[in-house]
Amino acid sequence: MNTETDRSKNTEMPEQVEKALLKRIDKDRIELPVLPQVAGRVMALSSDPSADAARLSALIHQDQALAAHVLRIANSPAYMPRTPIMSLQHAVAMLGVSQLSEIAVTVSLKSGAVHVPGHEAEIQQLWRHALASGAYAKEIARLRRYNVESAYLCGLLHAVGKPVVLKTVTAIAAELRVTLKPDAIRAFIENYHARIGILIATEWALPSQVAEAIAYYWVYEQAPSHRHEAMMTCLADRLATYALTPSSFSDSTLRDHSVFADLNLYPDDVDTLLGLKEKVLCLVDTMTL
Repeated sequence: MNTETDRSKNTEMPEQVEKALLKRIDKDRIELPVLPQVAGRVMALSSDPSADAARLSALIHQDQALAAHVLRIANSPAYMPRTPIMSLQHAVAMLGVSQLSEIAVTVSLKSGAVHVPGHEAEIQQLWRHALASGAYAKEIARLRRYNVESAYLCGLLHAVGKPVVLKTVTAIAAELRVTLKPDAIRAFIENYHARIGILIATEWALPSQVAEAIAYYWVYEQAPSHRHEAMMTCLADRLATYALTPSSFSDSTLRDHSVFADLNLYPDDVDTLLGLKEKVLCLVDTMTL
């Protein structure tokens, strides 16, 4: 299954680094991040139809730092509570189980983020893009009347392999004493993050729709079972790029992509999504702190 994109194929990647990367992938020698325990348990709980607010609150309470962070975010302008939220039980009452689960998973994943010394700015950019993609995926799902919680996870995790590629190729380059130019690093990330993302999806036992979004979001027509989720993730990724880096492409280039028609989105729908930029950036800023 070829899940690599060709968006960076014209950028030269040092052959010896690429060979070493492929060898590590083929021999299952990539150091994969560990899914934070709370994130995994909250994801499982949120997909359990019998789950209730008390169980979610109790789970988050097991990690006091997480609980404090969740409450801070729940009280932020991004979620606009009508009154100050003083407890997790109050947060559930104000925001609902689904939204509180979303916050808890996101905060927990950030706590277990991959660290690459010397590349902190790039990791921060990747995290912000993941957050924006998750936020846009939710809004697209609302427009299309699809499962919002599932769409959020697809958007948030679709590029989960990128920081791992960054960490791996910089380590390989250091071992081989090869200098990687920024364009080459970006090419490695774009061309190989899906393959490594699939490994992470398997290791973390992610839902099948999330795994397919990781593997196929840029070639969604090839998705075997969850094409719609892959399409929504493709659009979310594109909108996130446009919101965070407006110079990446023009408004007309954004609108001309076939994914809008494939999702049966009309010009008014597109305008609605583009009009959410400030809301999305507010959420990204809140979750990044």
